[in-house]
Amino acid sequence: MNYREWLQKVIYWIINPMIRCMIRMGITPNFVTTTGLVLNIVAAAFFIYAGLYYPGELEYVGWAGAVVLFAGLFDMMDGRLARLGGMASTFGALYDSVLDRYSELFTLFGISFYLNLQGYFWGSILTFLALIGSLMVSYVRARAEGLGLECKVGLMQRPERVVLTSLGAVGCGLFADLQAFDPMLILIVPIALIALLANWTAFVRINHCRKLLSQK
Repeated sequence: MNYREWLQKVIYWIINPMIRCMIRMGITPNFVTTTGLVLNIVAAAFFIYAGLYYPGELEYVGWAGAVVLFAGLFDMMDGRLARLGGMASTFGALYDSVLDRYSELFTLFGISFYLNLQGYFWGSILTFLALIGSLMVSYVRARAEGLGLECKVGLMQRPERVVLTSLGAVGCGLFADLQAFDPMLILIVPIALIALLANWTAFVRINHCRKLLSQK
């Protein structure tokens, strides 16, 4: 069992009582998926609002990160709800995948906008590169599965990206008064890691598909 499977089991153990409660209340997986998107839009709005009206006040960045982290729970709950509640469907899987992409785009756009307004031009560029990598990781997998290939390899998948983004923002807000170095780096460094490793993961997946296709 790898670390992702172990962590998934722990999270499922935590959220299963909530999932059963949702089933009894008649809440659908698509509703949970939509709620996750709305929360990510709220997080992006926090970043934009902070950049426009509260420059230099990193507490808003921390709150935005907390919202992103909370929204990440909904990303796990929709699939679990669909399986435990017997509500899994092909459209639901499509809807979940599409809204996940929208969620990530909104969040990273908000961060890029915020960093650019604060004068961190290269930070905003790194965020844009992280956005590209995030999209390409998902696209390569979708394209591979369309060709009948399984493609889940690579380090920087969506859960890792959500955790790095949210913890970076939360840490930036918590340590806003840090004097040893610019606390904005607490946000920018994780984004830079996503930009590097997400794009690397996309190419790892391309190479993985190349090897699989060469064996046919």
